[in-house]
Amino acid sequence: MSKVKTTPENVREAHEALFNSQMNLPAAAAHCGMTHKEMKMTFWEYLKYHPPTYNYETTTRGQS
Repeated sequence: MSKVKTTPENVREAHEALFNSQMNLPAAAAHCGMTHKEMKMTFWEYLKYHPPTYNYETTTRGQS
């Protein structure tokens, strides 16, 4: 089993996949060769600078 090299492109792909719920955290960490803790830390930083892409009011309308 070869170790995946962490590159900015791999990290960006993993962050975008996590943000759009296309990948779970363990898969994203493996995708870019990071530990789970490293991925959590970098993803929290990613979330600081990327606003939500959904409208809360429309996603909760009609649910009681």
